[in-house]
Amino acid sequence: MTEDNKKLNIAEELSRAKESIRAADLLFEGGLVNDAVSRLYYYVLYHIRAVLLSKGLEPKSHEGALRLFGLHFVKEGQFEAKTSHVFSKLMKYREEADYNPSYAFTKEDYTELRREADATASSTETFLKEKGYL
Repeated sequence: MTEDNKKLNIAEELSRAKESIRAADLLFEGGLVNDAVSRLYYYVLYHIRAVLLSKGLEPKSHEGALRLFGLHFVKEGQFEAKTSHVFSKLMKYREEADYNPSYAFTKEDYTELRREADATASSTETFLKEKGYL
């Protein structure tokens, strides 16, 4: 993967992230909190994938993205463990939101998760800027 390819792919991931957060907010405003939580997960996933691409890493699964991020970025000290924890938590909550009909997130849950997702997105964008990808 060339540097130009990396930049293009990173930009595409971040574009998808922007669409996901927009969808999350629209769903939340429409009272569809579980669906909004699910979209928050994708917002963070696309940011994590963008970071992974900075090292030419392309995960084959959601779990692979989490493992690669932990191994290549958290373990190496480039991100705090909290970033990985937020991603992992949202991964679990997305599964609950999508597949467990008895699980209901509250508006307060969404507000807190949105705050954590935004902090994660901010840290990944700062990293990408520092590395010259934005």
